[in-house]
Amino acid sequence: MGNIYEPLIWKNPAGSPDEFSPAIAESWSASADGKTWTFNIRQGATFHDGEPVNAAAVKASIEAAMERAAASFIWAPVQSLETPDEHTVVIHLKNAAPLDLVAASTYGAWIVSPKALEASKADEKYFEAGKDAGTGPYTIDSYAPGSKVVLKKFDKHWNKEAPVHYDIVDVAITPDSVTAQQMLVAKEVDYATNVPLENVNTIKEQGFTVNESKSPFNFLAMFNTTRAPLNDPKVRQALSYAIPYEEIIDVGGQGYGSQAHGPVPDGIYPFDESVPQYTQDLAKAKQLLAEAGHGDGLHLKLTYSSENPAEVRFVPLIKDAFARIGVDLEVKSELFNQQWKNAKSDPASAQDIFVLYYWPTYSDAGSDNMVSLFRSSEKPSFNLSYWKNAEYDLLVDEAVTLAGADRQGAQRLYSQALNMLHDQAPAAFLYDAKAISVVPEGLQAAPFNENYPFTVFFAGMKPRS
Repeated sequence: MGNIYEPLIWKNPAGSPDEFSPAIAESWSASADGKTWTFNIRQGATFHDGEPVNAAAVKASIEAAMERAAASFIWAPVQSLETPDEHTVVIHLKNAAPLDLVAASTYGAWIVSPKALEASKADEKYFEAGKDAGTGPYTIDSYAPGSKVVLKKFDKHWNKEAPVHYDIVDVAITPDSVTAQQMLVAKEVDYATNVPLENVNTIKEQGFTVNESKSPFNFLAMFNTTRAPLNDPKVRQALSYAIPYEEIIDVGGQGYGSQAHGPVPDGIYPFDESVPQYTQDLAKAKQLLAEAGHGDGLHLKLTYSSENPAEVRFVPLIKDAFARIGVDLEVKSELFNQQWKNAKSDPASAQDIFVLYYWPTYSDAGSDNMVSLFRSSEKPSFNLSYWKNAEYDLLVDEAVTLAGADRQGAQRLYSQALNMLHDQAPAAFLYDAKAISVVPEGLQAAPFNENYPFTVFFAGMKPRS
């Protein structure tokens, strides 16, 4: 998708000189109160269907996303849009919000041709035949569902400063990672997006370059705070001290990860490295359990996703560690959709611990992870600790609004909230997963961008000189 479509602006990887790069918008600005955003639309860009890219097209695309995109909620702060001229879009917000992050989202922010928007509104299956209506450096040449996508260079792409090297990209859809590895090693393919983590070192020894990057993916274990014994923060702290974090990273992530500083992954706003972490301390864990009146032990039930190989590897480590402090942990693997459905149905009878693999919808883990996972809610969606804390709610609510006008001020509030999560421990924050890419000797690949974790940018690929 990120090769076929483009957003208004791109969010650059952590550590880049600039936070954003222009895409469909050449420049943009926000009012001092963060409630009015102006985007100056690139002149000379065209959609793949020949339609011109202009302010009216951008307005129509955003309005369609607000109305019927799966991630329409990212545009919730928008009150109205106006187009004072052919190349200017002004977006008025109900409240201040970091609209630059929204406009750079990997979900719900692609700019789509008006013709295709009308066609897809009339026929919701319009795109399923492999039609595309983007502005990106590649267009769809052919598509065989579940099997193959062939992309072709878009000769009229606006970016002449960074020309595409490969005219054709032939993508084999291969869901099995072992098969992908075999195809890569046998040189049947030039690049693979998914190889088994446990085999990466073996692949490296065969002459491939292994690149590690930050990612938006985060593992946590959410404690059911609605009933005893996990309604007691001291018990939750005890369990947090019992967890073998380093071993979980070594086994679950095969060493490709770093211990989390809460639910915000490293490299994603509002990450804060100063937020404290628990380390395994079994004596401390036993002491806290005894102080909470559970010196004789506990029985708890944990659920995890059977489709997630990292969880399959590391959950037994949690069970073994808990046994060492007198906690009998019953573990149950379920398909994620069933696990999630059960957890949402009735918190009072749900699991005690829910292992979750999570990432933000766009590069703002404050308004997503910190709100979605831990803000009070009457009906649980992803707040699967069912935690309710009025002080925390006030902090994140104020931070979400402030982020549009004062990102640093919002960061301070988010950091206070992250410290509260550490102290109250409604979840155990396990690790931030690293993104791994395996590159053959003769290929130069574009750097991984944690803001677009499901996109390999083919425009940046070329033979290694």
